[in-house]
Amino acid sequence: MVKSADIVIVGGGISGVAIGYELLKAGAKNVVLLERKYLTSGATGRCGAGIRQQWGTELNCIMSKYSCEFFENAVDELGYDGDIEFHQGGYLMLISTEEELAWMRKSVALQNSLGIKSSILDLDQSKEIVPILNTEKLVATAFYNKDGFLNPFHTTYAYANAFKRLGGIIYTHTALTGIRIEKGKVAGVRTGVGEIATENLIVAAGGYTQKIAEDMAGVVLPIYSERHNILVTEPVEPILDPMIMSFSLNLYGQQTPHGAFIMGRTCDNQPRDLRRTADSSFPEKMSRSITEVLPPLRNIRMLRQWSGMYNISPDRNAVYGRMSPGIEGIYVAAGFSGHGFMMAPATGRILTEIVLGLEPTLPWEKLGVSRFDGGKSGLPLEPSVV
Repeated sequence: MVKSADIVIVGGGISGVAIGYELLKAGAKNVVLLERKYLTSGATGRCGAGIRQQWGTELNCIMSKYSCEFFENAVDELGYDGDIEFHQGGYLMLISTEEELAWMRKSVALQNSLGIKSSILDLDQSKEIVPILNTEKLVATAFYNKDGFLNPFHTTYAYANAFKRLGGIIYTHTALTGIRIEKGKVAGVRTGVGEIATENLIVAAGGYTQKIAEDMAGVVLPIYSERHNILVTEPVEPILDPMIMSFSLNLYGQQTPHGAFIMGRTCDNQPRDLRRTADSSFPEKMSRSITEVLPPLRNIRMLRQWSGMYNISPDRNAVYGRMSPGIEGIYVAAGFSGHGFMMAPATGRILTEIVLGLEPTLPWEKLGVSRFDGGKSGLPLEPSVV
């Protein structure tokens, strides 16, 4: 293990490797990434893999547009010799009430003003996009054809390979065990196999971020982790091109390029800790939800389920920047509230600008931890979360 680094990143999900890549691309040197297990072992490898630009707040629209445009060219940008499987079949947002339709119209107007050409569709238009859709409980949909989904494993390894080609070092199966702080500044990090001296530490450890902050730096972050569940079915012939999502009906789902369906929903009374055990009630709830809108799925067999952690902020917006004003050199990227995977290119760029002191190209100034001073965020709540 190296004895020193200019920057240490903790977390081997897509956020960590995206940050590492962008740092080196911008001219940083001696960047090391630590991962306690293997790359994608956390939320990245357990996510629903959707990529969308249909959001309800300006900040998330801007960051998601930036990220989606990166993914469109990521194979060439990152020099990947595989396929990240970015399928831009769109996102069809299912709208089941007049109240939901009203705020979705406002969201679409916001998206259009930012160059995201989404639109509200009537039910006949919706059926043209998804012929198997049951519209009995719907009043309309919203759609944008440049949304879609991609492979989280290939995408993470594309970033990781590019990071290493630029000189980055990745230590997997290497847990952070402590942070050395001297006179209010980061001086080094401890691992199970040695210590690395550094003056800059970026914590992008998903659901473990707040535990690292509190246990190793004495900082209580305004975020928490919550278990969320996903199931996957057997592969079948293609019957669904876009990803579907509904906030009021509480569901999302996609058919992968390999034919399997991946789907999820938010369930009540999930543990707010680091457990990733199975919720035995989830498969039945999920099956009932999805087959009400996609009836042919009643004939498809479920293969397995798994769970992962949403790392959630009070306003459902990401938290970027210095972990605490009282400690120099520790930065955080967390609180994504279920959309960290799709925002990774923006996350990489934002942390690079913050750590290297570059001029902002994305509006990250409003996304610092300090926005929660006094217990209430200065940002509007992001409504578009399942």
